[in-house]
Amino acid sequence: MIKNPLFALLLTAPLALLARADTGAPQTAQAEPKPRVDTTLLQSPEAAPPPTLAEPVEPEAAKKVAAELPAGPTEYQTTAAKLVYGLLSDSRYAYRPQALDDALSADMYTRYLEALDGGKQFFTQADVARFDRYKTLLDDAIKSGELEPAYAIFATYRERVNDRVAYARGLLKQDIFDFSGNDEFRYDREDAPWAADTAELDRLWKQSVRNDWLRLKLAGKESDKIRETLDKRYANLAENIAELEGQDVFQTFLNAYAGAIDPHTNYFTPRSAENFNLSMSLSLEGIGAVLQKQDDIVAIREIVPGGPADKSEILAPGDRVVGVGQGTSGPVEDVIGWRIDNVVELIRGPKDSQVRLDIVPAEAGLDSKPVRVTITRDEVRLEDQAAKSEVLTIPGQGDAPAQKIGVIELPGFYQDFEARRLNKDNYASATRDVARLLKELKAKDVDGVVLDLRNNGGGSLTEAIELTGLFIDQGPVVQVRESGGRVSVEGDSDNGVAWDGPLAVLVNRGSASASEIFAGAIQDYGRGLIIGETTFGKGTVQNLVDLDRWPANEEERFGQVKLTIAQFFRVAGGSTQNKGVVPDINFPASVDATEYGESTYDNALPWTKIAAVPHVNYGNFEPLLPKLETLHTQRVADNREFQWWKEDVARYRKEAAKTSISLNEAERRTERDANEARRKQRQETRKELGLALDPLAAAQLDDGLTANERDIIEDAAREKAAEDRPDPLLRESAAILADALWLLSNDDQLSAVVLPGSGTAGHWAD
Repeated sequence: MIKNPLFALLLTAPLALLARADTGAPQTAQAEPKPRVDTTLLQSPEAAPPPTLAEPVEPEAAKKVAAELPAGPTEYQTTAAKLVYGLLSDSRYAYRPQALDDALSADMYTRYLEALDGGKQFFTQADVARFDRYKTLLDDAIKSGELEPAYAIFATYRERVNDRVAYARGLLKQDIFDFSGNDEFRYDREDAPWAADTAELDRLWKQSVRNDWLRLKLAGKESDKIRETLDKRYANLAENIAELEGQDVFQTFLNAYAGAIDPHTNYFTPRSAENFNLSMSLSLEGIGAVLQKQDDIVAIREIVPGGPADKSEILAPGDRVVGVGQGTSGPVEDVIGWRIDNVVELIRGPKDSQVRLDIVPAEAGLDSKPVRVTITRDEVRLEDQAAKSEVLTIPGQGDAPAQKIGVIELPGFYQDFEARRLNKDNYASATRDVARLLKELKAKDVDGVVLDLRNNGGGSLTEAIELTGLFIDQGPVVQVRESGGRVSVEGDSDNGVAWDGPLAVLVNRGSASASEIFAGAIQDYGRGLIIGETTFGKGTVQNLVDLDRWPANEEERFGQVKLTIAQFFRVAGGSTQNKGVVPDINFPASVDATEYGESTYDNALPWTKIAAVPHVNYGNFEPLLPKLETLHTQRVADNREFQWWKEDVARYRKEAAKTSISLNEAERRTERDANEARRKQRQETRKELGLALDPLAAAQLDDGLTANERDIIEDAAREKAAEDRPDPLLRESAAILADALWLLSNDDQLSAVVLPGSGTAGHWAD
């Protein structure tokens, strides 16, 4: 394995080619989020609102004033393209390098069009036919650094967005909003051909606009308010695309190349690279505020606990930032209309430096005189994304006493690589945080521990290995095969364990990469039970390569590349690639393998296997699993929350299979009323049975709004409340672990078979 300290070994799920979200997408130090399975629908009775073709987007960096799009790359981008080519196609560093030829050029071309217009809602067949002349020229463009074709295609894209927005806004003035017929909006266009002409796009957009209108009408909005909301929404779409600069085009195009190599290779501009690194370290230097764009204004969505903004007690959620100045005397720049990441960049800064903000308080009108505040920047730890714990009490079987099960939720395998390299105290580390939490749980005399890795997309390879070492006493954790075929074994060399008691690992389809290494090792060692859904299936290792290191630049110019350099295998020899980690106890699959996961990528590596390496077998849970399944099945049959969750999964899967939605108002109202009635009935049942109430039961199912159109304080509060929603899967996982404890403590013969090496009750790692 590569051990050069200049590189950070990463195990993460893939990143989007170009970050696209509502204009209100919150931003702190976190860069593009790791892919997550959206379980919101699986925790509530309603189906997702259908997608809208006219959804505003938040690009990556520039002011609102339309950026003048260059016809080609800058000098730095030309060099960066050649450096990326050298890494991905002209070196032995990539795990599966591919020649940059006409065949790969055609693949890049398809991916670039998908990145720009994946919903096939802007380009026509005539546009694509005109672009086709570039199909086999993009390989030469990258090698030479002459990337004009990418900019030419993008220029047409921006024109088509303006055309569509103008058409959509014009529709709002027409009398087309009668919903008594049998029309449908066909929103799934992934496999549809490109529109034959603008007339076909007109028909598509007409139904999209009517659907947007109907959603707002069903939410109780009046016609004048609906028209105002949608007109602003569509205008924002055009404005956001107008803000895109050459660097955005460059990154999107190079990611079409990177994505053609494999699903987990990405190119980052210098700014994107900085954000990605901050997301791994869970720390930054700034004021500690989560910002969100609302129309022309950047507002404070959340104050990070313990950060400078929190300690100052000056700022509050909902406050609008209209000006930013550096130090105590620098000029204050008006930032109204700026792109959110430009505002973030101004507010961030070195520890102990000062920043001045012109703030319009949440309760004041936007035309009010701003309040000028000064805040001293400091290092901010993003604790909400760090490991956290709780204790669940599980009733005992029969006359047996209740059992306390500790739960540790780990969102990612994070590590502050730079702080660790510099030997800084208390650097961010998933393993160190989990070790601390285990110590706290031991002090509370818990009987077992569940490690919740649901939607944990991965992170640092080092953290995956060291975290496994908290539960095993020395030994191999993962095998890594490099591009040349050499296999190295990485493992835990520390004596002792942080927790030798009963252990379960909860996973789902969103558990990827580093999560799969950990879960696979725990399963191979027989160290604990794996519960949940089959995982994502990503079995490759990525390295983050700084393109500025080769020319030894003093400033960042060329960006970074995250590329696949190796494949990992479990100690038992099997790969998690495509197949994932299969749980010992399965929950119903919330997301189908054809919808999400490694198996959905057309150029993913195939599954394979190598020789196993010797390792300890702490236990063999096979004889125990039928008994656990029986108890689990009996218990969930009477568990209302679990049964509701199963119903929601089935309903979600049914809705996800649809490609269109009715535009008949009566039909939509009937569906909405049925969903609301179901939710209210569930809340009443919770009250009758003494169950924990759903804090979102009274919230509107579909308000028809995008993130930047909602009240920022109410929306943040709703998001926070969602953390306290009933979680039947977590509780059932704890109950399964409690079952295992009870069965083994009451059956010496079974315990001897399942835990042959254990000499002490309740110790699974003797």
